[in-house]
Amino acid sequence: MIGQVGQMLLGVADTLMVAKLGVVELAALTFATLIFHVPFVFGIGMLTCVAVRTSVARGAGDRAKGRAVCRNGLYLGAATGILLFLLVGLGLVPFLGWFGQPEAVVTRTPSYYLLIMASAVPALMSIALKNHGDAMDRPWPSFWISFAAIVLNIGLNWVLIYGNLGAPALGLEGAGIATLIARILMFVAMVVWLTRSKVLHDWVPRRWLRVPDFGEIRQQLKLGVPASLQTVAEVGAFSASGLLIGKFGAIALAAHQVAITCVATAFMVPLGLSMALTVRIGEAYGAEDGPRMRRIVRAGWGMSVGFALFSAVVFLCFGEPLAAMFLEEPDVIVLAAALLGVAGLFQVVDGLQVASLAMLRGIEDVRVPALYGFAGYWLAAIPLAYVLAFHTSLGAVGVWWGLAAGLTIAAVVLGGRLWKKVGRYCDTI
Repeated sequence: MIGQVGQMLLGVADTLMVAKLGVVELAALTFATLIFHVPFVFGIGMLTCVAVRTSVARGAGDRAKGRAVCRNGLYLGAATGILLFLLVGLGLVPFLGWFGQPEAVVTRTPSYYLLIMASAVPALMSIALKNHGDAMDRPWPSFWISFAAIVLNIGLNWVLIYGNLGAPALGLEGAGIATLIARILMFVAMVVWLTRSKVLHDWVPRRWLRVPDFGEIRQQLKLGVPASLQTVAEVGAFSASGLLIGKFGAIALAAHQVAITCVATAFMVPLGLSMALTVRIGEAYGAEDGPRMRRIVRAGWGMSVGFALFSAVVFLCFGEPLAAMFLEEPDVIVLAAALLGVAGLFQVVDGLQVASLAMLRGIEDVRVPALYGFAGYWLAAIPLAYVLAFHTSLGAVGVWWGLAAGLTIAAVVLGGRLWKKVGRYCDTI
């Protein structure tokens, strides 16, 4: 959980530091980030297969399988990152104007967008290695590596955005360069740690560069593709909501960025918990320990609800002070606080749906949850968000009410499926 919050602080640092350059610069960062998040989260969802496959191998005591998962997961991360940069990075830049954003925002976006898309390659390779280490019950080294990358990113932002220490003041582009450098060095550090770890020696490839095991990669894709599509269904809905809000102008888009940054940062706690739940239930699944699986489900739900209630109180009671930490424009602060109020009301269902989804992945159930996610977000949430935003007086706030509806649907259907699947599995072993 701490590691995921730390990762999010990379985006928080960029938002806080770029906000000082003005509303247009912040809106351009928001626009680029909204587009970037969809392919990047696709990659993250794809690589959850590494944690699942490694945890099941560990539960079964299969070291050779664990090494194969690690090596081929790294190949999968590299290939996914490169394809995303070519297709969604370079391929999308000529069409940024199609998204209906203000002209000034579109003009400032391409260079920063390409830089963060390039940073997705080392970032996804790092995530593949991190997932392997987490599944081996070694989360702290990757946490410290990520923390060091955050500190480096903030320092490079200070130098490159504002032109300190004799460097040129690169503004928004400086933030993109800082993120790229930090993520490259984070990947290098991950490789060094895993290679030198005595504890993980039997579970880490002895030779990294070998011919890919296409059988193992197929198994990873079998889990990773549906998981990534479900994740994209959710994050894509949030990105689409940002594009809808962008039609209300730069102030509305800046308020959305402030609110979504706060919400996404809080979400890193249940997300980090969900990763632990994937590993824990995957081990129990590999060891065929049904009673333990049931205990993991109950504990996961209880912890998710507990933190969600805390974050809900924070958003509902301290929305304006939180928004005022980012920038000083009164109109942006008032709207961001209203959005955070809505977010406070959907925290519990958001925590439950991500925990349930993670545990379904841990027992290798990914296809049907992906369909549930698509239906909840794209057949319910986005159409409702559009209606509430443009056909009622709610405006930008109506978009967030639509998202709340999608999260509620996802929590109900995914939680019900998880409880039934675990119950049936326990009855058969």
